[in-house]
Amino acid sequence: MPAPFAEILSSRLCETLARTDFAADLPEGFSPKIAQTQNRQFGDYQTNAAMILAKALQRNPRELAAQIADTFAGDEVFEKPEIAGPGFVNFRVTTAALTRRLTELIDDEDRIGVSPTPTPQTIVVDFSAPNVAKPMHIGHIRGTIIGDCLTRVAAFLGHRVISDNHIGDWGTQFGMILWGWKNVLDPSALEADPIEELLRVYREVNARIAEDETLRDTCKAELVGLQGGDPENLAIWERCIDVSKIGLQKIYDRLDIRFDHWYGESFYNDRLAPLVENLLAEGIAEESEGAICVFFRDDEKLADKPALIRKSDGGFLYATTDLATVDFRIEELGAEAIWYVVGAPQQLHFDQIFAVSAKRGQEVDLQFIPFGSILGKDRKMLRTRSGETVQLADVLAEAVDRAMRIVEEKNPELPSGEKAAIAEVIGIGAVKYAELSQFRMTDYIFDWDNMLSLKGNTAPYLINAYVRTRAIFRKLGSDFEAGGTVRLTDEAEKALLLKLAQFAEIVPTLLDDFRPNALAAYLYEVATTYHQFWEACPVLKAEGEIRQTRLALCELTGRVLRHGLGLLGIRTTEKM
Repeated sequence: MPAPFAEILSSRLCETLARTDFAADLPEGFSPKIAQTQNRQFGDYQTNAAMILAKALQRNPRELAAQIADTFAGDEVFEKPEIAGPGFVNFRVTTAALTRRLTELIDDEDRIGVSPTPTPQTIVVDFSAPNVAKPMHIGHIRGTIIGDCLTRVAAFLGHRVISDNHIGDWGTQFGMILWGWKNVLDPSALEADPIEELLRVYREVNARIAEDETLRDTCKAELVGLQGGDPENLAIWERCIDVSKIGLQKIYDRLDIRFDHWYGESFYNDRLAPLVENLLAEGIAEESEGAICVFFRDDEKLADKPALIRKSDGGFLYATTDLATVDFRIEELGAEAIWYVVGAPQQLHFDQIFAVSAKRGQEVDLQFIPFGSILGKDRKMLRTRSGETVQLADVLAEAVDRAMRIVEEKNPELPSGEKAAIAEVIGIGAVKYAELSQFRMTDYIFDWDNMLSLKGNTAPYLINAYVRTRAIFRKLGSDFEAGGTVRLTDEAEKALLLKLAQFAEIVPTLLDDFRPNALAAYLYEVATTYHQFWEACPVLKAEGEIRQTRLALCELTGRVLRHGLGLLGIRTTEKM
């Protein structure tokens, strides 16, 4: 598959700069940036290299731009460039190159022009990470959906990706759950909805402790029993984990998310004491007031923020577990990179973990991928009317219910089973897209009306665009058949094809700063460009090469939307 147009242009532009009279004065390592133009009236791509160089070389930017344009020879891929504004150089792809690219992309059904990375890595992605015996709430949307998307994109680009759900299955809360299991558990309720029943048990024990403080010590004794290996408490704890996983898996199934591993905090218990002793022996950790810490005296940001890895009473902390987790992922999973998709408030924690790893000389690329909060319309943390945290299962159920109303309105004649399947795709897709279309650090407002709208930058709008591409072939009575001659005759055709060809340009950039929203924005541009093509270019009424060309564009648009939405973790449907 030939390189994307932007890559070809970048290479050609570097060759052009090397032939100018100012080539010897170019700053060392200078690489001209290529951008897509906002308006095709001025071309398809542009560079501001002349303006950047004008400052460095103390020359007039338009003069430099003119020399670049004159030196750049037009050929079968790019027409002769033009100068615009204070010194932009604009480039246009030739019709012949676009026509060839249409045939090439149609033949490249699985990858649509996207080449695998030449430097694949083994990447462990740590995301979602709910707590055992507690339901997932709306705050879990961000880490779960962003992490899944990055996993899909990295795998598509050729990396060996290992997804790990680092669940919270160890800690002080289990003392209360153990006592509650023995004293207030409703077995039938546990069978019906395990996580909800465990949450009820936890809340009831909390309420009883508020009335009787002596119960807190009783619960601590239950925890000590668990930590000491008491058979009954271990059996209850294991049962809690098992039923919690069943409840969590129902949500993951609905979200179409899979994990390679569920290594919880407890998995690393036996590694904690040896880890601390090792850090002490290597002089990385030291004792301070009875506790064991790692100090970062040479790090300005962390100089007064040591990492506590063992408390004075001998207890271990999250930092200890996370350091043991890094070891396991490097030694046992072969990780060359580890990505943590976790809320922004955990920045300091991961700064410390990464700093300790650096002190230990571990050669692994550690990435903290933070995200912001989901807000209600009042711009405060989203909660129920009673003030409780909104549960994720309730959000997904309501999304599908609301989507069903849309399906009922658009296609009331469809069989009920088909309507339910379509509503599931649209509802879950709407929730995912509302998240992924935002820059991950942005706090965004959760708005049902916006996310389920058939207009604007939403999943229903994009899915509807895909449905339109398939409707053409239902009317035709057959699937698309490649091999016919194609000929571009309309500017709307060229605009759509250029946008589709840029799929191969956008996907490889998504991991540069972990930006799923860039793919969402691109797919929205594809959908809007397709709708403009739809209005300007009749398909089935056309004949011969023009009809074949437009059918190919419809087919390719459908593939880009389906593949692109799939990388976001969003399914498509043939009808809506």
